[in-house]
Amino acid sequence: MAVSDKEYSKMTRKASPPSPVACNCVKAFLTGGLISAFGEGLFKIYEAAGLGEKTVKALVPITLIAITAVLTATGLFDKIAKHAGAGTIVPITGFANSVVSPAMEFQSEGRILGTAASMFKIAGPVIVYGTAAASVYGLIFWIVQRLR
Repeated sequence: MAVSDKEYSKMTRKASPPSPVACNCVKAFLTGGLISAFGEGLFKIYEAAGLGEKTVKALVPITLIAITAVLTATGLFDKIAKHAGAGTIVPITGFANSVVSPAMEFQSEGRILGTAASMFKIAGPVIVYGTAAASVYGLIFWIVQRLR
């Protein structure tokens, strides 16, 4: 039995109603802002502890990555992301989640062919294209500096 285009459209709308875009944008903005504010808070705490600027600049992303990895491993990050949406994709936390999630998912296949081989299935292209974009940017910057 064939389904008409009109019936198919009706079934599609029923199965996947449109998402509340404005609400999702606000949630993403607030969540991303909270993660960034938390990072700034860590910066201030480390700075107040008397650590040097280079050390503080290294410890903040390390701490955010570690917290995200733990939250991902315990399943809490996915619950937060379900409500916060794109706000959790603040680069450092989104990257940590994209590395830990596949590692957790494929660990039953063993440490080498499961966890290690799968860790960068999602993050790998980000690393490759991020590195390529940075190289192109660096080359353009170098050329512009030479032309001055």
